[in-house]
Amino acid sequence: MNIHEYQAKAVLKEFGLPVSRGVAIFKPDEAAAAADALGGPVWVVKSQIHAGGRGKGTFKGAPAGAKGGVRVTKSKDEVVQFASEMLGATLVTVQTGEAGKQVNRLYIEEGASIAAEFYLSMLVDRETGRVAFVVSTEGGMDIEQVAHDSPEKIVTFSVDPATGIMPHHGRAVAKALGLSGPQAKEAGALTEKLYAAFTAKDMSMLEINPLVLTGDGHLKCLDAKISFDSNALYRHPDIVALRDETEEDAKEIEASKYDLAYIALDGTIGCMVNGAGLAMATLDIIKLYGEEPANFLDVGGGASEEKVTAAFKIITADPQVKGILVNIFGGIMKCDVIARGVLAAVKAVGLEVPLVVRLEGTNVEEGKEIIRNSGLNVIPADDLDDAAQKIVAAVKKG
Repeated sequence: MNIHEYQAKAVLKEFGLPVSRGVAIFKPDEAAAAADALGGPVWVVKSQIHAGGRGKGTFKGAPAGAKGGVRVTKSKDEVVQFASEMLGATLVTVQTGEAGKQVNRLYIEEGASIAAEFYLSMLVDRETGRVAFVVSTEGGMDIEQVAHDSPEKIVTFSVDPATGIMPHHGRAVAKALGLSGPQAKEAGALTEKLYAAFTAKDMSMLEINPLVLTGDGHLKCLDAKISFDSNALYRHPDIVALRDETEEDAKEIEASKYDLAYIALDGTIGCMVNGAGLAMATLDIIKLYGEEPANFLDVGGGASEEKVTAAFKIITADPQVKGILVNIFGGIMKCDVIARGVLAAVKAVGLEVPLVVRLEGTNVEEGKEIIRNSGLNVIPADDLDDAAQKIVAAVKKG
């Protein structure tokens, strides 16, 4: 689960981390009061969307060279003007794709005097099973490009959960950023507080880009991006309350209600599979034969007829879907349950695109018989390779 920048900064502030003062607004007529509350003399107007690259982004329909989704001004009137221009407009960044995202919230923040910009992030390192720090002097930059062009400028280290954060971790951050004296001590304190926030709130990723050294020599988190481990959200109702469903795919929200592992993709072939590994293999073989999958959907091993029906409805709700591939290898999952779920969904929403079904495993004959006797125009398949070729051919045919 992701949250907005202003929400992330509120979480960090709970742990004593240095962030700028700011006010979130939702309507243009709230901009003047926000500017007054902060007092100036410099304000920053920031679009709040779940995507990076806002500063370099462009608004759809805006003149060429128009300012991006993060704007700095010394004028209260411009704060109001920017709010009117940005709220409700569609911002396109390198991470949103061409469709962009509508800006429904702004964060009006006090300006900061910046002497240097750094990069700092934390994430769960699956190889070591530890929380890892990624630190660089190249703040404000595209960190992926820095990693490609100048990997020596990126320092990484992990924290042993048996000891937790230690003083030497703070010293490692200070050294990586070239800080000494009082600033090194600040880096140590900041490192401890970041680790405390990360672990206490079950974060999966925390990125501060940039972490700045202000003109008066102090460190400040000038931007913040946080993702949380969805499996741990039951422990954090305060974090769940921050969820902005307008930033999420409606189909993914619906899938979460039925505990379905669903991720929307950009292709034309909808997939319903049981097991993450088999689902990945299904996506790969669709691409091998020249088409693109429209989704990743794992119904799991113990799905009920209701769950399968919901999954099928979610697939058919996607207007991009031109064909559907059901690929079930029944172990715990029973093929007859899948068959009945598919039939229930088809009766509810209809079937307007080709459907290929490959069933194997527990109760496979019962499942195939249910499909055969349904009267539906279903294309049977013997194995995964056969199924992929048939659904790709059916979609291309038309």
